[in-house]
Formats: sequence, structure tokens, C-alpha cells
Amino acid sequence: MIFFFGTRPGKTEIKQLNGIACPHCEQTDTLTMAKTSNWFHLLWIKLFRISTNTVAECSHCKRVYFEEEFTDEMNQKLLPN
Repeated sequence: MIFFFGTRPGKTEIKQLNGIACPHCEQTDTLTMAKTSNWFHLLWIKLFRISTNTVAECSHCKRVYFEEEFTDEMNQKLLPN
């Protein structure tokens, strides 16, 4: 019997961070957050999440912020309501 297993990324969630200024260029409403999760799968069925990667990019200055670099304002916007 053959089992196919491994890891692969899930769908990327993209969210506009409105009302938040970029810490680098200080332009408002230019940050976009992208969140991707890696999943363990067996026979192409997602079983459990292994890791999650979240980044934010400013469309004005093109600076990328990793989750460790998020400001308190950015973290508050990412929390589910």
C-alpha cells in the first residue's frame, strides 16, 4: 500500500490594514498583510497546521515587515473581532 504524505502551503489570506501608517515612510492606508499556513497532509487531505507566516508590505515604500517587527497598532488590527 502506498501513502502520500508531506507538507504544503494553504491559501494565502490577504487583508488591507486601513487606518494604519507605515512605520518607515509614515504613509497611511498603504499596508497589506499576507498570512500563509503550512499544513501536514495525508493523501492530499489537510490534517493539521504546522506553521503560520505573516508579513505586511507597504505599497508606497515597498518595505516588508515580518511578524516580529509589527507595531502594536498592526497587531491590534490583526486580532479577530
